[in-house]
Amino acid sequence: MSSSARRNALRAGTVGALAVTVAVIGAAPALAHVTAQPGTAQQGGYSVVALRVPTESDTAGTVKLQVTLPLDHPITSVRTTPRPGWTATMTKAPLNPPIQRSGRTITEAVSTVTWTADPGTRIAPGEFVDFPLSLGPLPTDTDRLVLPAVQTYDNGEVVAWDQPPAADGSEPERPAPSVTLTPADDEAGTALVTSASATGAPTAGATDDTARWLGGAGLLVGALGLGVGAGAVLRTRRTAGAGK
Repeated sequence: MSSSARRNALRAGTVGALAVTVAVIGAAPALAHVTAQPGTAQQGGYSVVALRVPTESDTAGTVKLQVTLPLDHPITSVRTTPRPGWTATMTKAPLNPPIQRSGRTITEAVSTVTWTADPGTRIAPGEFVDFPLSLGPLPTDTDRLVLPAVQTYDNGEVVAWDQPPAADGSEPERPAPSVTLTPADDEAGTALVTSASATGAPTAGATDDTARWLGGAGLLVGALGLGVGAGAVLRTRRTAGAGK
């Protein structure tokens, strides 16, 4: 390799390394956000949503997390799971107006869940912890469940992750954890069949019957093809025998 080629390769490698470094640095703050995992769930169903809490400080550790649940889209079943070294407490608030659920009148719902570290426990710098919540039924009148969170460090610093998405779709500096809610499968399936019927497209049952008919026809055509081929072979042999 010539000296100029080596210099060009070195320049290319340096530019590539700088680009990767800039990309990693630019992505670092996003990785430090408190987020909800997984980011999607079904409307009307039950789901385990974990609040993923990383410590973004280089010197302090996380010792407390408080998450707020929406009372305008109340979730009537909220459960925590034991987390060694942490104590979970739930606070309820009245619903105005009350809601009906499975024949019952529900007048209050969980408004906040708080995890507090036991003495000697923390989420150290460079670490993260998942705090699972079993939630349900999830709201059916919205496509997003927003769960504002407040993170407290052992040096007294408090960080609120409570900003909604910006109007232009960009991410704010301190975005609130959120879960995208999608229609339930049975609703999606019903919509698909209804749409197919309205447009004249075959439904699932019609498609299955058509597939069986085509399969039987294919077998019949294959059998006829074998018969024609066998007849041709016999005729060829007879012709060859007569010519001898």
